[in-house]
Amino acid sequence: MRLLTKWRPLISLRDRFVLVLLFLLLLGFQPTNQNVKALPQIPQQDWPQFRGNLQLTGVALSSLPATLKLLWTYEAGDSIESSAAIVDATVYVGSQSGELVALNLTNGTVRWKYRTNEGIGESSPCVGQGVVYVGDLSGVLHAVNASDGKKVWIFKTNGEIKSSPVLVDDRVLVGSYDEHLYCLSARDGSLLWKFRINGPVHCTAGVADGIAYISGCDETFRAVRISDGKEIFHISSGAYTGASPALTPEAAYFGTFGNEVLGVNLRSRRVTWRYQHPKRQFPFYSSAAVVDGKLIVGGRDKGVHCLNAKTGKVLWTFLTKARVESSPAVASGRVYVGSNDGRFYVLDLNKGTKLWEFLAGAPLSASPAIAAGRVVIGSQDGRLYCFG
Repeated sequence: MRLLTKWRPLISLRDRFVLVLLFLLLLGFQPTNQNVKALPQIPQQDWPQFRGNLQLTGVALSSLPATLKLLWTYEAGDSIESSAAIVDATVYVGSQSGELVALNLTNGTVRWKYRTNEGIGESSPCVGQGVVYVGDLSGVLHAVNASDGKKVWIFKTNGEIKSSPVLVDDRVLVGSYDEHLYCLSARDGSLLWKFRINGPVHCTAGVADGIAYISGCDETFRAVRISDGKEIFHISSGAYTGASPALTPEAAYFGTFGNEVLGVNLRSRRVTWRYQHPKRQFPFYSSAAVVDGKLIVGGRDKGVHCLNAKTGKVLWTFLTKARVESSPAVASGRVYVGSNDGRFYVLDLNKGTKLWEFLAGAPLSASPAIAAGRVVIGSQDGRLYCFG
């Protein structure tokens, strides 16, 4: 009591309350009042799959330096069309040489290599629960231990896998050129269900609220329930589609080989707008990024297009010197995208002006991955570049 009496003039009532609260928190006390707001969580800084997240938005939570510098390169030995995944300071990327490789994000040193049956094309690694998943051009989906590169299991489809796998809880979804979307057990690779469309499943499935969305090569956009593989709805897109859908809570967005970009309302289940450049009508193979009401997508018309996500009206277009098949990534108000003109571009998200470029000298059709203050992109001459 004497001690408390001496402290009382020095500690206000507010400070004493804070001390008591801290003491209770150390004891494991948690307030039960639902009106008490939880402390903000630290955002996830990894890029664990194609387009960075299950909604395929292409938006990074990690910021990048205003001016990029080349930190390291890695020679894969053959074309890199697969986009990288970055988890826990490790870069995972596949190449046409038939290797999945794990690299140290800091300096590019090799941690391990895993040999696939054939080359890895556009299938990008997906990393989760200590396992890396990737498909190869022989139609095999590989599950590989992320720590040492040892095989966990494989699953054989009957066609090429160019779709990127996605991990949803304990399930892996991946498309195949055998015209099926597969759902497998993440634990052992056993088949849970498969869903057939009327053409190759080239795209990566976008996932939201227990539903997988695929923009198909059969000119149809479909919603498939992940729990049992049942189709919820489908609508005609009017053209062959190679791009993957970017999702918001209300809409899906993707380009087609009919030279259009579509906005689909997921609630009314109809196409709400179509964008087509009035003069340069070429396919949209790149998958779109969506952020802050803006949609950014590359076109085979050599342009990077920014559209109003609600109306489809063009906001700006940036022209490169060759087709843009790379899917843009967005971080802190900037757009990062490769072009087949051999350049890696950084653009202002609001204006479309060029802020920076790097000449790689070979087509960059792979898409950038952003994590931990670094951006990684591969080229068709087999080089993987890391900037920061």
